[in-house]
Amino acid sequence: MSAFKAAVTKGPLAPVYLFHGSDDFLKEDWVRRLTEAATDPGTRDFNLELLRGADCDAAQLGRALDALPMLADRRLVILRDPSALKKPARERLTKALSKPAGDTVLLLVAPASAKLEKEWMELAASVEFAALEGKDLLKWITVTAEKQVGATITPGAATLLASYGGNDLALLSGELRKLAAFTNGEPIDESAIEAVTGVRPGRTASELLDHVAARRTTEAIALVDEVLAQPKMGGVPLVMALSTQTLGIGWAVAARARGVAASRLEGELFSLLKQSGGAYTGCAWGEAVSRWARSTASWDAGDIDRALAALLAADRALKDTKVSSEEQIVTSLLLAMAPTASGRKAA
Repeated sequence: MSAFKAAVTKGPLAPVYLFHGSDDFLKEDWVRRLTEAATDPGTRDFNLELLRGADCDAAQLGRALDALPMLADRRLVILRDPSALKKPARERLTKALSKPAGDTVLLLVAPASAKLEKEWMELAASVEFAALEGKDLLKWITVTAEKQVGATITPGAATLLASYGGNDLALLSGELRKLAAFTNGEPIDESAIEAVTGVRPGRTASELLDHVAARRTTEAIALVDEVLAQPKMGGVPLVMALSTQTLGIGWAVAARARGVAASRLEGELFSLLKQSGGAYTGCAWGEAVSRWARSTASWDAGDIDRALAALLAADRALKDTKVSSEEQIVTSLLLAMAPTASGRKAA
């Protein structure tokens, strides 16, 4: 990533780039930046070609790659979802990767869930856009506020905003613009976050998930009304996050039973999330896997089975004709997921 950023800023650009990874928002941001670096605004209409794998045949791809720049030193060809190419076009692409043109930059943009050819990864300059976590996410919030929104944000406010939006960068970017308008030149602090998003420290969906993972049912129930009232939240998203969390903890419990070392759990869980194609965790992935790994001692296989059955019933109730309110359904769910008397005795 560092080498790629340096090339975009100062050059030289590689003849072929392959963008892949789970964060499509970051990916699109750097598609824009690479386009600006590789083409001149005055001749961009002549030297920028956009293709999609599902709609592109071998002949069309060949024409795009063989065309010469017009009134410029190079062209940029952007091919989205190259894995959707049919066999003849895939063969033409592999040939182009083996002997790339000197006056064309080819950019392959793979969606988060795409399965990529190993040969493409080896022949192209491969740039992975992974979901931002921890300090990287907080840095992104701070830099985006300053450089794209023209505002400053306090560290506490950045942490609170991250707990609200997780690593959904599109959501966070939109909230930062609202916050900048709200503060009108003043620093964005925690009170501004609360005023615009409705989120208060210690009263977020992330805290509720943390209580559930630690089997603190009373504390989790105390947050239900406030969490469900927050923007971008509701019964269905909360049940989705709880389902992902329960499956993650269940996988970790099974891994520990197989003899996987506790020190390896977080890494294994993060790999599992990457393979899921974007499972909804309700918070940043790093925060989620850390919570799941440290909660394994509080759960067993029977607890997981019982919780998943309760989650399925709650999901159906939320999507069915409203007999109970969301608050009642979620509260009943948390009670159904609570440790049993025998579980408490064993603990």
